[in-house]
Amino acid sequence: MSRTPAAPAQPRVPFERRLARALQKVTAEALGPYQTAIVRIGFSFTWLLFLLREWPHRMELYGPDGPWSWEMGRRLITDNHAFTALMWSDGRLWFELVYGLAALSSLLLLLGWHTRAVSVVFMAGVLSLQNRSIFMGDGGDNVVHIMALYLVLTRCGQVWSLDARRAARRARSGAAGGPDRDLVGPVLWTLLGGLLLATTYFSDITGEWWLVVLLWVLWLGQGLWWLVCRYAADEPRTLLDVIANLTHNAALLVIMVEVCLIYATAGWYKIQGSRWQDGTALYYPLKLDYFSPWPALSELLGTSGVMVLLLTYGTVIVQVAFPFTLFNRKVKNVLLGVMMLEHAGIAVLLGLPVFSLAMISADAVFLPTGFLLWLGVRAARGRDRLLRREPPAEEEAPAPRPRTLVG
Repeated sequence: MSRTPAAPAQPRVPFERRLARALQKVTAEALGPYQTAIVRIGFSFTWLLFLLREWPHRMELYGPDGPWSWEMGRRLITDNHAFTALMWSDGRLWFELVYGLAALSSLLLLLGWHTRAVSVVFMAGVLSLQNRSIFMGDGGDNVVHIMALYLVLTRCGQVWSLDARRAARRARSGAAGGPDRDLVGPVLWTLLGGLLLATTYFSDITGEWWLVVLLWVLWLGQGLWWLVCRYAADEPRTLLDVIANLTHNAALLVIMVEVCLIYATAGWYKIQGSRWQDGTALYYPLKLDYFSPWPALSELLGTSGVMVLLLTYGTVIVQVAFPFTLFNRKVKNVLLGVMMLEHAGIAVLLGLPVFSLAMISADAVFLPTGFLLWLGVRAARGRDRLLRREPPAEEEAPAPRPRTLVG
């Protein structure tokens, strides 16, 4: 009986070559373009929804009519040196301008219009409102606060954005290598420079020095990027592109680590609580009127001891186990879906939609690319049916190299 010869062993790739491939990958491209795009869309939509929902109560939450008065806020900012443009003036007109600009920047970031510039304005709006009244929020505001800082450092407009559509049209028309005729970028860069001067002037009492330095570095870097892409040779352009890719990939890694830390700390702190240990923790918020937008549904769930026990223990298990499942793609995807359903349940049962949307947006950084591509195709088809137009002949391509001053 003949024996089938064994397949020859695959040669082992040396460590140096694998390291060189990894360095080539993180410097040559911005990783996770669809993941960063969905994070951008999720957090801008969450903040915009919050601002619109609280529009009738904006004066009491963050304005001069609130219980946390402007003078109290000024005293707090003097101690902690947190950035907020609302401390520049106590007038109602200035507050309305800042609030409206925060909502407008959220909408523009959601659409992906000049994402580099708009992401900075979005961050400034989030910090200005949240640092003005630090006691307003449900936990989701902290996540939005952190992610607004990280999004500034990412190239989150490569896909699913107006920037990507504009770049694809220029590429199809053969203008990708020609001179930049877009005047919006230079105008935005000039306007943001004026705002940055005002921020620097007021930074002694209303801003952290590191944030002001970061804003100046970003502003000067965009100006240098525009000059190099317009007038310099290929080598300086490649160098700036490598720096941008490294910054993006580092920020993406920090976002992923931040999400893991949120779940790990939340899960391990829950383990130490006696109500989580005996499986009754979920019962108590269901009995509070403040967390019962649907009293009948809360009552139905609260009367089932088995469901309360399963949901309480399930929450702890999922949060503690999630960081360890990142090494197994299938288990991670299943657990990711469970966590998103859990946050959707929190939004319905406990009436915390902003918190749930913020956490779902943060979870989206771990969604597989194949699922996001499928989701993008379905969303595009739904958009075309809604607008009753023919689908495009080809998909929008990511921008090969941005050439606008602030794009």
